[in-house]
Amino acid sequence: MSIFEDKSKDVIGSDTNVSSELGGEAKDTDYTLEALGYVPELRRNRSLATLLFQSLAIAAIPYGEGGPLISSIYGGGPRAIFIGWLAILVLDECIALSLSELASRYPTSAGPYYWSFQIAKKHKVVLSFVTGWVWLVGNWTITLSVNFGFASLIAATVSLYHPAWEATSWQLLLIFYAICLLAFVIVAFGNRFLPKVDIVCAAWTAITILVILIALSVKAGAGRHSISYALAHYDTSFSGWGGFTFFIGLLPAAYCFSAIGMIASMAEEVPNPAITVPRAISLCVPVGGVAGLFFILPICFTLPPLEDILAAPGGQALPYIFGVVMDSPGGALGLMVLVLAVVLFCSISITTAASRTTWAFARDDAIPLAGLWSRVNKKLGNPVYALGLVTFVQMLLGLINIGSTSAFTAFVSVGVMALAVSYAMPIGISLFYGRREVMKARWNCGPVIGPAVNVIALLWIAFEVVLFSMPAALPVTAASMTYASVVFVGFLLISVVWYFVYARKSFKGPPESDGI
Repeated sequence: MSIFEDKSKDVIGSDTNVSSELGGEAKDTDYTLEALGYVPELRRNRSLATLLFQSLAIAAIPYGEGGPLISSIYGGGPRAIFIGWLAILVLDECIALSLSELASRYPTSAGPYYWSFQIAKKHKVVLSFVTGWVWLVGNWTITLSVNFGFASLIAATVSLYHPAWEATSWQLLLIFYAICLLAFVIVAFGNRFLPKVDIVCAAWTAITILVILIALSVKAGAGRHSISYALAHYDTSFSGWGGFTFFIGLLPAAYCFSAIGMIASMAEEVPNPAITVPRAISLCVPVGGVAGLFFILPICFTLPPLEDILAAPGGQALPYIFGVVMDSPGGALGLMVLVLAVVLFCSISITTAASRTTWAFARDDAIPLAGLWSRVNKKLGNPVYALGLVTFVQMLLGLINIGSTSAFTAFVSVGVMALAVSYAMPIGISLFYGRREVMKARWNCGPVIGPAVNVIALLWIAFEVVLFSMPAALPVTAASMTYASVVFVGFLLISVVWYFVYARKSFKGPPESDGI
């Protein structure tokens, strides 16, 4: 079967379906979940369209690419931005297709650690536990990176009108805390409205990209570059990495699509998840990739001098570029308000997904105080305690910013690394066992394309983990050091200690299942 065909002709629900309209079909979907070993607890109030919009909200193109854009400047400028974007689209789509097969075979919010357990023939409990903890760390830190980056963008936007002001580490931390608490309140008490929020986000993002395209192209306050400069200019003098410089510039594009697998945690809130979830995951990269071209091209054609961008307040390149290209604080502020709204939507969507992941892992008794985090508030329709844990962990890790001015880069890097490793484990296990399980999935890539995209995905993830452990520029100081590897290893050590202290006795893995 090709990736463009489904084995099932009875796809449940249309894009406008919600749980109140599904009737017997919703019950059929719940029976599917019960076959996977779980009791339905969440409301199935999402559809293919809203799930795809949520994945695009998490990618948040203007923020996902624009927030860490300074890394692409260190990475050489336009070539890293444009060519890097195209390269990442191909590589990350291989990851997306690989995850889609697994999500179709085992459509549950447990995600990668459930997949590892079901596919592995030996040591499945340990493999599941390790996958789950890396998956959890990835969810927490990528959500943290979004909210911390949001705070940094707000501070950088203020500096458009007050160039002499730069937020102190404590001021930035307080802004970040306010954002975390705002996201908690919205996700906790607005669950039934969140699918509509994702629809609004998709429309808002499209409008934002269109307005930025027109505004930068028309104003071009720093001048317009030739095609050769805009698409291929490459300056290796900023990072100190020599011929490796280009790869440093891949971080923004890779960051954009690093969380594509998080949508798997929403599987218990959509009808017919065996088809709906893989479709949403596989469509996110091509749809977001095309939209992203309309965002990055006007930036490449109107860039101010690269060395000036590197001195941007707070290390935030996007507000500075807008300020120079629009040639007025007011014009830049208008564009930044649009982008900041996109980041708010992203914060809501990614916090929602992270809370589902935390809840699912706790449901299988894999984290301390699992009985608390696995509770679902029936009135609100979501796991509020798990959501609270996600918020608390973010606020705790945010303290790293007090000691390191590169905290945001560290959060971005560890999030990308952890998510990538959690994807690699079930993909690698599946490939090792000859893809026998995913070939039974209702949505799969077939015997030819499937192995090819799996191998490409694993090779890219291996390189990605090394790449994002490295600092953006040399020489490295205590302040500019990226602590991604330290945070990542620290979480792994916590998981190892927890496993031997308690979890090896209580965690038996998720329920055994033959899939669907």
